[in-house]
Amino acid sequence: MNDRIVDTEWVAGRLDSPGTVVVDARDAWEYDGIGHVPGAVNLPFDSFRADEHGTAEAGMLPGADAFSDLAGSVGIAADSDIVAYDDTHGVFAARFLVTAELYGHDSSKLHLLNGDYSVWNQREPTTTGAPDVTPRTYPAAFRADGPLIDREAIAAAVDDPGATLVDTREEWEYEEGHIPGAIRLDWRELVDTDARTIRPESELRSLLGTRGIDPADRIVLYCNTARRISHTYTVLRALEYPDLAFYEGSLTEWEREGGSIETGTED
Repeated sequence: MNDRIVDTEWVAGRLDSPGTVVVDARDAWEYDGIGHVPGAVNLPFDSFRADEHGTAEAGMLPGADAFSDLAGSVGIAADSDIVAYDDTHGVFAARFLVTAELYGHDSSKLHLLNGDYSVWNQREPTTTGAPDVTPRTYPAAFRADGPLIDREAIAAAVDDPGATLVDTREEWEYEEGHIPGAIRLDWRELVDTDARTIRPESELRSLLGTRGIDPADRIVLYCNTARRISHTYTVLRALEYPDLAFYEGSLTEWEREGGSIETGTED
């Protein structure tokens, strides 16, 4: 896999680099009370998530101005290497990275810590001290040419033989209702829950192949509110799947706008 997903040693070797910003996506009480990676800044999930009404861009994205202010306030610059982590197998951290990509950050400079804070805590030093941060001007702008697609595009994908829709929710959610023709792939299946790391590449490719998620196809991801697909998107990018689409509105928007729903298990 490429360095979209990086290990603790990779991160530890870059903590003193002024071009690297480490983002802790846990709640503030965890960051302050439990400890964090030295030098990491704290951006809890709710800080880069829109309210229930959403934004002009799509779904739960916070808006370009809000993201610009947020990223700049913790010292992120347009050319920063960003490493993100949480303590929930990376799902919240991945959401931050995808949000940054959708607002124009160079995707080659976005990295997910393989193994969450628990893994770091077992292997590397931690701190409870707050880092010195120099605020920056961060030029966020929504990428109209990025991987995000709207409801019309996913409706077209339902009837496109070259597209594979992937539902990244739990099995019971899928059975209660999913977009017609979608393949089920719970995002947590990509994680070794005992080791708390992403599964080895060979296991990932075997799993994805078994499910019919072929890198030769256009892969269209959704969940309920685009949190869980962020993790799957990050893993598939690390595996260099070339054509990934990200449905920010996900099933919440699909159902609200009258999209058809299938129930039951996969064929």
